[in-house]
Amino acid sequence: MQSNFSFTHFILLLISFVLLGTLFCSNPNRDFPDKRNFNGRYSNSFLNKVAFPIGGIGAGMICLEGTGAISHVSVRNQMDFFHEPYSFAALCIKGEKNIAKVLEGPVPDWKFFGGPRTGRGADRSSYGLPRFEKASFLARFPYGTVTLQDSEIPMQVEIVGWSPFIPGDADNSSLPIGALEYHFKNNSGKSMDAVFSYNTKNFMKTNQRTHYGSEVNNGIKSTKNGFVLWQKGIEENPEHEGAFAFFVNDSNSVVDHCWFRGGWWDPVTITWKNIQEAKVVSNPPIPNSSPGASLFVPFSLEPGEEKMIHLMLSWYAPKTKIRTGRDLETSPAESCCESKTYVPWYAGKFKNIEEVISFWLNNYDELNRKTTLFKDTFYDTNLPDEVIEAVAANLTILKSPTVLRQADGRLWCWEGCNDNSGCCSGSCTHVWNYAQAIPHLFPEAERTLRETEFKVSQNETGHQVFRSGLPIRPIKHDFHSAADGQLGGIMKVHREWRISGDTNWLKALWKQIKQSMDYCINTWDPKEKGYLEEPHHNTYDIEYWGPNGHCTSFYLGALFAMTEMGKALDDDISEYEKLLQKGVKFMENELFDGEYFFHKIQWEGLVTLNPVEAAAGHWNINYSPEAREILQKEGPKYQYGTGCLSDGILGCWIAQMCGLDEIINQEQVTSHLKAIHKYNLKNDLSDHVNPQRPSYALGNEGGLLLCTWPKGGKLSLPFVYSNEVWTGIEYQVASHLMLECLVDEGLEIVRTCRERYERV
Repeated sequence: MQSNFSFTHFILLLISFVLLGTLFCSNPNRDFPDKRNFNGRYSNSFLNKVAFPIGGIGAGMICLEGTGAISHVSVRNQMDFFHEPYSFAALCIKGEKNIAKVLEGPVPDWKFFGGPRTGRGADRSSYGLPRFEKASFLARFPYGTVTLQDSEIPMQVEIVGWSPFIPGDADNSSLPIGALEYHFKNNSGKSMDAVFSYNTKNFMKTNQRTHYGSEVNNGIKSTKNGFVLWQKGIEENPEHEGAFAFFVNDSNSVVDHCWFRGGWWDPVTITWKNIQEAKVVSNPPIPNSSPGASLFVPFSLEPGEEKMIHLMLSWYAPKTKIRTGRDLETSPAESCCESKTYVPWYAGKFKNIEEVISFWLNNYDELNRKTTLFKDTFYDTNLPDEVIEAVAANLTILKSPTVLRQADGRLWCWEGCNDNSGCCSGSCTHVWNYAQAIPHLFPEAERTLRETEFKVSQNETGHQVFRSGLPIRPIKHDFHSAADGQLGGIMKVHREWRISGDTNWLKALWKQIKQSMDYCINTWDPKEKGYLEEPHHNTYDIEYWGPNGHCTSFYLGALFAMTEMGKALDDDISEYEKLLQKGVKFMENELFDGEYFFHKIQWEGLVTLNPVEAAAGHWNINYSPEAREILQKEGPKYQYGTGCLSDGILGCWIAQMCGLDEIINQEQVTSHLKAIHKYNLKNDLSDHVNPQRPSYALGNEGGLLLCTWPKGGKLSLPFVYSNEVWTGIEYQVASHLMLECLVDEGLEIVRTCRERYERV
């Protein structure tokens, strides 16, 4: 194991999310004669749906597309997937005949049809303006570089997009800022005069019916060497308040705060005319709504000379209507002065957009230096390219609206994102079990998740709600606890304690940790057999009936963590040790079929009522008359029985990620992982049946299925996501294989996963 340490340590950083939304779309019918090298440059059709998030943790984002375009502008504390504003940079080279181009590559064909307003000719886009002939993109997280080429323009042109990302410094990694650095080099043999411009409509405007001369609710105002798009909030919609600034640190800059005013496409027509004629237009802000603004930077280059324009971006949207969780009759954690809705962390640090602008200007170089240090260190490795690409691509999720950070600094996360909102609320404990990056890169922030779970989301009985409320506060305990989530949380406390070395922090949580463990024993193992027997809710949104490798491995991992933490605190851990010994023996002898761990379905002889009565009033189970017939023949709905489950010993992997030794027989663990690779990894899904959510992986794509039944025994209604492919589980299994020195098998899964995201 020592020879493999550096590899497995690095793989810890894989963010293994169960994503319901993603910025990179997969292709169900790829059949390409060429392939892109992993961790290499994207070009041609591989550029089609590259979108590189720029922004801070919990601060919102914009995306730099592989072509150089700006899209996915989601700066109002929630995803806005299709928000591609009329906003672009342009370059005009003066000459006998001026050459003007948008600083982007060709618009991908897929944008012409099927998107917002494409049926009306994409009338609110800039697609009809001249662009560079070619573009390519290179990701070096958190920097993304677009290279542009055009036969008419004898310049080397690059765009570098980035935002601060500094491990160990959560605050400076949570800022509502970003940068687009435009690099120009004169490759011709003669001097060159040019004008750079950034041009945009006011995409912060929410009242689209405001006409010139009406009440001023929005506009474009001045800031040094730039401009600010702004929108006021109103009483019924205070969350409309927002601002977005574009500015440079170049004293030669000139700002047009108000484009030509008129009907139809007058403003954009005259704006492009000005760009094409290399006009540098200066107009002051106007007292009412402006159709758009432009920032100009004229410059000259001698042969071989270079110019860099740092376009700095800042935004500020301090109010929301986001509130999740069913309130208690009284909420003791809330006072009359606290916000009833989510407030982003940066709104507590900065009073307004002006303070954000000032901070970015004053700290740009230092934040860039520290972020570059992380990037250079991250990529200074001989690890396989597919591993580096997978880690980097998943780290970008931290810059997406999946992750929120409320005003007091505590993290709160969605499971992923829908097109215009977060999806599946509450830092869901069984989903965020898979994520290993934050505790290693931003451990202080990760500890806030544990504090929420045990101090806020847990009641006096030890029951945890696995979806915490936002704003973070106590909420009703009116649904199952999640066995894998609650038990995983105990192991993760051990991880956070090991990383921080702060035993006082552990002591402060110890009472609640013991309450949580005891709740799990009393609820799911009331006869103290050492395994989960009673029905237990889990990440598949169903209840397992009877013992299984999946959640019993979590139980054993949590018991092991309790013994290790209890020893350090000089507490009595004898009962936990007894249960652990019983459970290990049972799992190794009764839940292993000689090749892999399985599920012993049990629904009679339990404390819990029968499945029909237990399902009454619960979510989406519905024991109809025909379902009751299946119950009598096969047992409860939504089990996995004799199946080979990719998550079948997930608790063992979580335990190792949390600094705990192997829990069960290593040969059995290795055998189970080999079985997953053998049975569940498919190179082509063309003939695979998936009535559930097929677009995660389908057609002639490959992927790791959640479960297969290679020895028969598949139930009529197995657990509800069983036919799907989840990227997070692929990475988890790959990581676990590598931990057991099965590196080639792990890499094959990673490659199969990454190939789904090649191009569309």
